[in-house]
Amino acid sequence: MTTQLKDLIKKAYSAFNERDIDKALSTMQPNVQWSKAWEGGYISGHDEIKEYWTRQWKEINPNVEPTGFNERLNGSLEVEVHQKVKDLQDNSMFDGKVKHIYTFENGLIKTMDIELAENN
Repeated sequence: MTTQLKDLIKKAYSAFNERDIDKALSTMQPNVQWSKAWEGGYISGHDEIKEYWTRQWKEINPNVEPTGFNERLNGSLEVEVHQKVKDLQDNSMFDGKVKHIYTFENGLIKTMDIELAENN
């Protein structure tokens, strides 16, 4: 895995945690495919992600920090993250590890999928 892709992923998480949607979207292909962990299913493209995150942040307060990177045999990148989700009253809803699986195209995120991490 290149340092460039690792830095891109770190930028995306940092922007998400700062609620800077445009900065986060700058790390993604315009037609990015994104897993909707909170609602289920998938969305496609910047506009749908912006709408999804805006809606999500009105109901929950997620924070995700990458803790490990592993390049898979198929070329995708597995990012283990420590995810903390609180409701808007600051009550914990989830605190654990999750795996985000990324593919890239032309140096930008093309797809993101989610897997539960072991020992969660």
